[in-house]
Amino acid sequence: MARVFLVGAGPGDPDLLTMKAHRLLTQADVVLHDSLVDRRIIAMIRAGATIIDVGKRCGRHAATQSQISALLCRHASQPGIVLRLKGGDPMVFGRATEEMAALEAAGIAYEIIPGITAATAAAAALKISLTRRGAARAVHFLTGHGADGGLPAHDWVALTQAGGTLAVYMGGQTAGGTAAHLIEAGMAPNTPTIAIENASLPGESIRHGSIAALPRMLAEMNPAGPVLVLIGEALRPTDAAAQLRRAVKPASGLLAARRVAR
Repeated sequence: MARVFLVGAGPGDPDLLTMKAHRLLTQADVVLHDSLVDRRIIAMIRAGATIIDVGKRCGRHAATQSQISALLCRHASQPGIVLRLKGGDPMVFGRATEEMAALEAAGIAYEIIPGITAATAAAAALKISLTRRGAARAVHFLTGHGADGGLPAHDWVALTQAGGTLAVYMGGQTAGGTAAHLIEAGMAPNTPTIAIENASLPGESIRHGSIAALPRMLAEMNPAGPVLVLIGEALRPTDAAAQLRRAVKPASGLLAARRVAR
């Protein structure tokens, strides 16, 4: 039986791969990958390996989920290393549950290799923490894209009352509905909101605004890549943060000058 791995490829930047994911890419015999996996990561796959694009993106499906699960089990029945390579983290909106169930039903052992998910990659790019004392003590991951292509039926009132930061994955096409539902549920229209396309990639695009302005922000962005929407008070700039940044920069410069002098 094969050794099977469900591997997170991270948000796109190859440098953000885990060491284990990189090692497996150089050892794999078969790789089934999503469309959103960066081509530079695909190029790391061992020469001679069988590479299969099973991606689903913007309504264009290379394979259905049942077909992907069947392919995974079929290749796993042969000797070698089989990788199911997913963008981000396989356990965050990665449809891993269906694939794990198929493997378990076939009696095939597997291992999960986590990857950096889009929300933390976006926070790093923005240099903004998703949590902040007194402003956000929780982070809520939700999808903006349902099985029918529309906005899922979230409990908008509960999300609004819970506080914390909302990270809306695949939120570009349904941004207008997301904004309308949250405001109707009681969210302040001026709640800070950031839309980020292609987090961690060279074509990264960022728009800052409010939840009320989210539809306009997305219209201006006109995204072609995946969009993550962050919403919440933790994203609001603070005077204390600005003062800290101003204080740190001169100190860092002075320290560098002292090192050079030595």
